[in-house]
Amino acid sequence: MKIEQIYTGCLAQGAYYIESEGEAAIIDPLREVAPYIKKAKDANAKIKYIFETHFHADFVSGHIDLARKTGASIIYGPEASTEYEIYNATDGQEFEIGKVKLKAIHTPGHTLESTTWLLLDESGKPHAIFTGDTLFIGDVGRPDLAIKNGLSQEDLAGMLYDSLRNKIMTLPDEVIVYPAHGAGSACGKNMSKETFDTLGNQKNTNYALRANMTKEEFVKELTTGILPAPQYFAKNAMINKTGYESLDAIMQRGAVGHSPEEFEAIVNAEDALVLDTRSTTEFIAGHIPNSIFIGIDGGFAPWVGALITDINTPILFIAPEGREEEVVTRLSRVGYDNTLGYLKGGVEAWKNSGKDLSTVESVTAEKFVEEVTTRSSSVIDVRKPSEYEGGHLDHALNLPLDFINEQMNQVDKEKPHYIHCAGGYRSLIYISILQARGFTRLTNVEGGWGAIKNLLVSH
Repeated sequence: MKIEQIYTGCLAQGAYYIESEGEAAIIDPLREVAPYIKKAKDANAKIKYIFETHFHADFVSGHIDLARKTGASIIYGPEASTEYEIYNATDGQEFEIGKVKLKAIHTPGHTLESTTWLLLDESGKPHAIFTGDTLFIGDVGRPDLAIKNGLSQEDLAGMLYDSLRNKIMTLPDEVIVYPAHGAGSACGKNMSKETFDTLGNQKNTNYALRANMTKEEFVKELTTGILPAPQYFAKNAMINKTGYESLDAIMQRGAVGHSPEEFEAIVNAEDALVLDTRSTTEFIAGHIPNSIFIGIDGGFAPWVGALITDINTPILFIAPEGREEEVVTRLSRVGYDNTLGYLKGGVEAWKNSGKDLSTVESVTAEKFVEEVTTRSSSVIDVRKPSEYEGGHLDHALNLPLDFINEQMNQVDKEKPHYIHCAGGYRSLIYISILQARGFTRLTNVEGGWGAIKNLLVSH
């Protein structure tokens, strides 16, 4: 028996490869399926099943493409309804993979169809659980993503309590917990950086599994302090239910280079968004006017999903050389499939063709501290509320990047503003969006709050 966790840091997501006696199963696959197919081929194994723990909201799963390419069956638990062919497992049903079995344990609460998959080893002993978003390391899934049919988040939280107590916590302590997400995901509040653990240790350390915790206490604790879900969550969940275009077709259309003239013509003809995925320093030094910065080396896909409200937006992009296919792939992971190509030769080609570039005014933390006391400028802190509460400048206004589309009217176009985040990535995204909307009096603070705080402490 072989179990492999395939973890993707950008999405804080874990997919799983299980193999026994020449048969394999994949749990919660990412959009690009070639790595799973290669893994099975290298092991001379056949992918027999694709198990989904629930309808994912924070990424588009690769289950449909993987089934097309391998002939494997897509298995969901009870309550799942799709517009493509699946097999609905019944609660307690077992599926053989070589000499091991995966058993469906219906665990509603995060969503109604949420199902935990229990791996029984060659002797039939419980070995591991693949919990999806039902149970994380240090946390449990949020109960506000599947509110419908008269159900409230409190109703779903109550279901989750029952699922955890009656279905999960009754399993042996030595069972390994393999969740769908870790720290950095918006699917929970308090997830650990660890990506797996024993169930026994979780019973001792996870606040949601406390002994003698009443359902009322659980519901109150779970529903307090949940930030609104990113706007793309509901759209990704719907894509996972209804189906999608093959990634091969998306790559064929999106990973295509265009000359500056072709690029500009497509922007105008399609009213396309120009997405600059390079580094912060490169964007500051020079970028295509009205382009939006979301760097590929930051939390790229989740920020795209949170900030670009129309998931069907035509997108043209600028990428670090050699990473063009990566950009298309990572956009597709969150359902942004309408990529129309990239700028061949990058910003240098744009400049050499005689076209204009825009820049961003940027200052060091030292210069910022010196200037902010002498200039009549506002300071906008674009970190999350929890970060702001942990320490901030007295006169700084907290307008989190997460809510820029709702709070943009709170930024005075006529007034100069210093913008900072924790380290300089989010502030530049914020500035690029405002610049594209006609704001001109914006200054980025390099190094963000980290640099500002260090400077203030040293003085």
